[in-house]
Amino acid sequence: MSERDTALPIRAATEVLAAYGVIPDRCDILQNGHTLVLRLTEDLVARVVQDVDGPRQGTEWFERENAVAQHLTEKGAPVISLHDGLPSGPHEHLGYPMNFWKFVTSIDAEPNPEDIGRTLHQCHEVLRSCAQPLPKLAIMTESLALLDTLTEKNAFPEPTLTLLRAHLTTSLEVLDHGPHQPLHGDAHMGNLMNTTIGLLWSDWEDTFCGPVEWDIASVIWNAKILEEDYDTTESILTAYRQAGGQIDETLLQQSLIARAAVMTAWYPVLYPNPNAERQSKLQRRVEWLEKMR
Repeated sequence: MSERDTALPIRAATEVLAAYGVIPDRCDILQNGHTLVLRLTEDLVARVVQDVDGPRQGTEWFERENAVAQHLTEKGAPVISLHDGLPSGPHEHLGYPMNFWKFVTSIDAEPNPEDIGRTLHQCHEVLRSCAQPLPKLAIMTESLALLDTLTEKNAFPEPTLTLLRAHLTTSLEVLDHGPHQPLHGDAHMGNLMNTTIGLLWSDWEDTFCGPVEWDIASVIWNAKILEEDYDTTESILTAYRQAGGQIDETLLQQSLIARAAVMTAWYPVLYPNPNAERQSKLQRRVEWLEKMR
């Protein structure tokens, strides 16, 4: 998006801050996509949903995210915390839903696979005591409904849509029977920051109730399937188990399939004009799903 495209959501965020007496002293764009991520003060980051006409409307998702993030912070889990200098919200202004977070300093070092598994288990342990009502298997049910919109827009060939619908339907049936608890919901490596104070999980917008294998599949998917990095995959799984976690192999395999179907379904929404690398990843996911029939 251009600077002109970001002007209104930036204005919305700065006006919300001003209403609480917080005066931005910078405007560093950290991410510009479906969500606009802005560093507006030394220690404050705003996340503003720009796709206000997308599949998700209103602030319901942010409400769940805020409640879960607050619970995790209070219990000492390794997460980026909401900013405590203003009400947690979520806030909505000029039509843009948003929330505000503490700024943390990232480091270039790759996360240690053992720490990835350990910190994910820490979050799962804390989430078990979270009383926030959460939908069941939400991202899968949402993705299945999204296929109707994708069909209308001819976003995928009909065989691909049929493939996705079949995998999502089966996944919902299989994963419905596993033990459920609150989850991150979108626990991929892009939502895990290596910082000066350690590994921190972020972006709890997709939180829902389901089997822990969903989060585990999300964090290992690229390494296991796209990169065929089995050492990293096994190190993450071993660390999760050594921290006290249990992993059902059948649920994990079904979660890997469900994760691929969900990622594929959301591609036209998140990446309407994908570059060559993203197109290649999309094609490889579809090909892998075809093998999983």
